[in-house]
Amino acid sequence: MNFKNALIFSLFTFFLIGCKKDDNGVEITPPLPIGEVYQTNSADIEAFMATHTYNYSDFDNPAVDFDFKVKIDTLAGDLAGRTPLIQRAQAIKVTLKSEDLGLEDGETVEHTIYYIPLREGVGPQPTRADSTLVKYRGMRFNGTTFDASAQYLWQYLPFTIQGYGIGVSKLKKGTQVRINDDGTSTYTDSGMGMFIIPSALGYYNNVSGSIPAYENLIFVLELGNFVPDTDYDNDGIPSWMEDLNGNGIYDDDNTDYTIERRSFQVATPNHLDSDDDGDGIPTKDEITINADGTISFPDTDKDGIPDYLDKD
Repeated sequence: MNFKNALIFSLFTFFLIGCKKDDNGVEITPPLPIGEVYQTNSADIEAFMATHTYNYSDFDNPAVDFDFKVKIDTLAGDLAGRTPLIQRAQAIKVTLKSEDLGLEDGETVEHTIYYIPLREGVGPQPTRADSTLVKYRGMRFNGTTFDASAQYLWQYLPFTIQGYGIGVSKLKKGTQVRINDDGTSTYTDSGMGMFIIPSALGYYNNVSGSIPAYENLIFVLELGNFVPDTDYDNDGIPSWMEDLNGNGIYDDDNTDYTIERRSFQVATPNHLDSDDDGDGIPTKDEITINADGTISFPDTDKDGIPDYLDKD
């Protein structure tokens, strides 16, 4: 599944009046402001959740042979008296800035992800920067599935869209593994949840496969296991600590960006860079890992910038 965090400045070619033109004369439409998009997204999400339900009674009291598959349906006919999604959901608030999406209009908009717990899980929870073993199903509001995994897959959450990573981080991992007759494995006590996310925490103005621009998404996620304090670049610093600006997006923290651009190197964010300041000394040689596992950050020249981020 291609859940790359591609939420920055992708433009679409439409032949519309009032659009700008690129160097080849092709007319392009810039992304819409996040406030305007979220107003529409939020209304659509709330309307959907008020008029749809799912098979919650199966999850509340699972039968021995229950397959733990979520079935979403309209509140009509025999289902008219069922509880709507909105009444089973918890709200997760996420503050998003225009610059997080590569926009320059200076907006800051609080977004809501709706989380419907399906199964509690028994283990600890990952951070949004850990490597996780998951099963997933991604759906559109029209009922179609755009992607799914039948088996558990390892996914490094910073490589996924933001709303997906937030969702996985809310789940508890399983501990009991059962080997099935077909050779596959199942965690019998893994955390499961359904998440409904607005487009700015998904693909926003990007078209991805069958998903159009500005589309809200539904994910059903199951967390089997994860690697605590994942250190993807093996520089001694867990990936979650490399979100320097604290916005939950790991690809926009790149201390040596200017150095990389000047030397025509590929721009590499800190969570993927073993030399975060580009001074030729590996990050792991500019930090101190203490006996208790904590990390100290020396500042040799006392300028307020730790050595591993200070090329001087």
